[in-house]
Amino acid sequence: MGRTHAEAVRRLPEVAELVAVAGGSRAPALAERYKMECLPDFQALVKRSDIDAVVITTPHHVHVQEALAAFQNGKHVLVEKPMSTTVADADAMINAAKAANRSLSVGYQQRFRVNNVRARQVVLSGEIGQIQTATISMPMYAGTIKSGGFGGNWAWWNDPQSVGHLINSSPHALDMMRWFTGGDYVSISALSRTFLPDIPVEDTTIGLMELSSGAICSLYSSRALPAPSFPGEDFRFRIMGSKGLIDLDPYGDLKVSTDEKGWRLVSQQPPVKHEGADTAFADVRMQAYTDQMLAFLDAIAGKPSTVGTGEDGRAAVAACIAMFESSRDKKWVFPNQKK
Repeated sequence: MGRTHAEAVRRLPEVAELVAVAGGSRAPALAERYKMECLPDFQALVKRSDIDAVVITTPHHVHVQEALAAFQNGKHVLVEKPMSTTVADADAMINAAKAANRSLSVGYQQRFRVNNVRARQVVLSGEIGQIQTATISMPMYAGTIKSGGFGGNWAWWNDPQSVGHLINSSPHALDMMRWFTGGDYVSISALSRTFLPDIPVEDTTIGLMELSSGAICSLYSSRALPAPSFPGEDFRFRIMGSKGLIDLDPYGDLKVSTDEKGWRLVSQQPPVKHEGADTAFADVRMQAYTDQMLAFLDAIAGKPSTVGTGEDGRAAVAACIAMFESSRDKKWVFPNQKK
């Protein structure tokens, strides 16, 4: 993801410039590839007076300490999802951004994919009426990515400090439901399991959620698949409104049905492939990240922006933690209820 955001900045030479990178064994190669400085650590980076904003793409559990250091040194922050591994850390980041009067944005690039933008337009137009129910499917065959040339060390997937697969995979889906409905998660129930052998974290969760808009939603998230996923189900939303239906594949077709004539094709997302660097950093995948970077810069400038906010990032973390808590204690959880 470090390379992904560096590539997004490289594509915007008139509005942004890469200055430096710090952290990780691959930082020197990234610096050489993108002609920027490689600094010894994050503190050296945030203390630079010629840096206005930082993008945090490090392991989840260090997001909070790096974001706080950035705000203490007057930098704006775009942090990859999940924003943090605890709600308390998310709150600390939000409060620090406010205290420093700096922008805090979260990496929800799905807000900028072709089909997702169009789906939200359909919802806001009133064409399908009020969203009543939604089912989200996220079965992931890890071998597809790990066997390719996308890069990276995938050991973090099994690191208890990363909490579990759910908090890695589902923030995009959880954010999109809030983005579509304008609601917050008010009650959550879930069952989590670890099916893969010899790993210490959750790899599969099925959740049920109620939003303040009145919509109810189910989520299936798993990385324990023994073979490539069900066709067309890697990331799929089926949404029922009071006047119509949406079938949304963020990596395929967006279809709408509002009468007996059946489904009509609204838009298609060109194939976004992750199996190697030639496709992962090509135009189709990079479109969403480049547009997100522009939206981040708009937020910094105080302009209208659809980039994910700190509050958006917190909401997904809170929902994930609530699902783990529900599974552990066999109870409903109310994430916004004061304790």
